[in-house]
Amino acid sequence: MALVVVATFISTLYGDAARSNFERLLTAHLFSLVGSVSISGDGLLQGRPELGELRYSRPLSGWYWSVEPVTPNTRGQLQSPSLLGRKVPEIPVTQVPFDSSFMRSYTLPGLNGEKLYVVETEVVLDNDNRVARFRVMGNLTEVLAEVSDFITRLALYLAIFALGSILINAAVILFGLRPLDKVRRALGDIREGRSPRLDTALPLEIAPLAREMNALIENNRRIVERSRTQVGNLAHSLKTPLSVLVNEARAMGGEHGRIVREQSEAMQVQIQHYLQRARIAAQRDSVVFRTLVTPVLERMQRVTAKLNPTFEIQFRNHAPGAVFAGEKEDLEEIIGNLLENAGKWGRRRVNIVLRMGLEKPQGGQHQFEILIEDDGPGLAPGRIDEALKRGSRVDETKPGTGLGLAIVQDTVREYGGSLHLGKSQLGGLQVRVVLPLTED
Repeated sequence: MALVVVATFISTLYGDAARSNFERLLTAHLFSLVGSVSISGDGLLQGRPELGELRYSRPLSGWYWSVEPVTPNTRGQLQSPSLLGRKVPEIPVTQVPFDSSFMRSYTLPGLNGEKLYVVETEVVLDNDNRVARFRVMGNLTEVLAEVSDFITRLALYLAIFALGSILINAAVILFGLRPLDKVRRALGDIREGRSPRLDTALPLEIAPLAREMNALIENNRRIVERSRTQVGNLAHSLKTPLSVLVNEARAMGGEHGRIVREQSEAMQVQIQHYLQRARIAAQRDSVVFRTLVTPVLERMQRVTAKLNPTFEIQFRNHAPGAVFAGEKEDLEEIIGNLLENAGKWGRRRVNIVLRMGLEKPQGGQHQFEILIEDDGPGLAPGRIDEALKRGSRVDETKPGTGLGLAIVQDTVREYGGSLHLGKSQLGGLQVRVVLPLTED
């Protein structure tokens, strides 16, 4: 856009300057013509003007001059050789009057298809008031063609300049931003657990950024570690009192003992869950585990088939190379809880599907999905959120604490994944687990 403005500005200036110089040249020739012509005593125009321009001698060149009588007592006519004795028409004074210097200028068609610019004056040649009309005509088409050629060349040069600027800027950006690409890869290594901090061996302009980011990473690591330690200490401090409560509740017996025991066991499950979350966070901050998903699903399929011998359990594997970025025990717990839930609610059929993720998250990391479907009663759409609440039990007649799906959801989220409930093709519940796919 800036180059277009510059080109327009320069073209306008050049065109105005060329037109102004052209007009001044013709005016100078007009004065020279007036000074070269005289009149005899009997009123005859005479003189041999030499204007120093060869084009006045070339036939029909578009450069002409002429001297013609105006008053009756003046006779004769002088003209440039380029006119070949022909006459160029003139515009009446009523249309283009003379100015205060008794000069006027106008344009008209030439003798050879060109466009002429005419500078004209009338001069009193002697004391008898004999008047002659002096006209000098220049080829305006040549000037306009010269301006057009200049604009074309200017556009070409500016286009070359713009292309060169784009290439130079692209090269500067490409090579100048290489250190930032190095920082991006280093951050990816930190996220994947391959490196604890950024390398500060960077250009002078970027090194302070790397140092500040390292300080931020270290500060966040200390905060997380402190919080994790406090949660772990709290959980461990509660384990022994809860074990005592469970044992005492069993010894009590009766309805009150049962209630105390169930609530104490639920608290133990929650404590164990938060300890596991702390462990997962610690793993994510230190070492990235890689677990092949297919062997885990095949093993869990066999275990579920043994626990539910009347069930038909199918496993469809559409992503045999999927790798889970986490510990095998965590993946087994996720799948185990979901298959246990399917066995509890299903009638006789369970489907397991492993496939690549259908969508990519905003971060751009690929995903894989595990679908577990049963042919049980399923869930009404309005009860899906309720089923994911901690401690919620859809059917109080079924055994359990109501923590299974909530724990699975928390574990999946710790790994940056998501859990979705819906209706399965078998008519029951479909649980879809989405987890990030490990990238080498």
